Amino acid sequence: MTLTQEVVRQYLPLFDEQGRAAAVGDDVGRDRHYLPDLPVEDPYQAGHRTCAGCGPAIEYRSVLKAAGQNTVVAGPTGCMYVANATYMSTPYTVPWAHTQIASGGSFTSGVAAAYEAMIRKGKYRGQYPNIIVMAGDGSAADIGIGSISGALYRGHDALFICYDNECYANTGIQTSPTTPYGGNTTFTPPGKVIPEGKKLPPKNLAKMMAEGHPNCYVATTTVGYLMDLMNKTRKGLNFRGAAFMHVYTPCQKGWVYQTPMTVELGRRVVEAGLFPVWEYDPLTRSYDYFIPPTLRPVTDYLVMQGRFGHMHPEHAATMQRAANRNWEDMGVEVPTRLRELEDPAHNEYVKETTYSMPVQRGVGA
Repeated sequence: MTLTQEVVRQYLPLFDEQGRAAAVGDDVGRDRHYLPDLPVEDPYQAGHRTCAGCGPAIEYRSVLKAAGQNTVVAGPTGCMYVANATYMSTPYTVPWAHTQIASGGSFTSGVAAAYEAMIRKGKYRGQYPNIIVMAGDGSAADIGIGSISGALYRGHDALFICYDNECYANTGIQTSPTTPYGGNTTFTPPGKVIPEGKKLPPKNLAKMMAEGHPNCYVATTTVGYLMDLMNKTRKGLNFRGAAFMHVYTPCQKGWVYQTPMTVELGRRVVEAGLFPVWEYDPLTRSYDYFIPPTLRPVTDYLVMQGRFGHMHPEHAATMQRAANRNWEDMGVEVPTRLRELEDPAHNEYVKETTYSMPVQRGVGA
């Protein structure tokens, strides 16, 4: 008689990844919209109350579509908790639980440990579910970073996701550790004394998680590359142990941009070198970087958002220097034109620029 039951885990096959939704080389061309056959199921249904153009809502739908129905989700306090759980109603067709903002990691650790124990004791007969927590940057990078770090350190078999809208969006667009340099928030307003707004650079959350927890799968991605987002979700869930994914998710309310531009921003931030996309392999302890086919000046990204509308040439030059350091870290030879933009004199035109919506995508990632 077997006293201990085997824990049977799922395996999720990866999607074909080509075209503009991919973050890899492709055969069909970067300007082609290419999507493979995706699951029909949508565990994140219509009827939620997120803002128009909400980046985290795109992330939630994509992650849960990739994960499937045999999934358990936790959501710490944040804008996606409030928007998705009002008036005794949620858009989820899978089990979902709200946790306190600091408890995403500890709650999810308990769920993972409980399922393993119940399966081994024969009290739960199904497969081990996909266990996911999706926390905003205020939770994952600030108030709840300790509990997530603890869960990664212990190696609980779950996927820990930071959906990063670079501010505390739920409580009024306050600054967070991932708010970029120069970002205008209610706590970092630009003025005569501090004309740039936020003075500090953003916390490099994903690298902290990879370097501090080298036995975990860690990846970054954006809502600009949906197939990359969905495949990295499946890679994280297929990994036996703890996985962490940092997802760039624009916030139309806090960033002040044209509503249809959410996905476009998710590509331009990568092309501008301000949000490197990569994955960390714990077996080789190496990083695999996505290098977009087009490298843009940071101003091509900044001018699309009202939160940067106050910036002076010297502030744009500071951000260009940071982007160029990122390119160097990725092993990219920085083009001369981007080097020149480290000089404020080459950014004088930003004084006359207002945020706008690009008319045509053109060539790029």
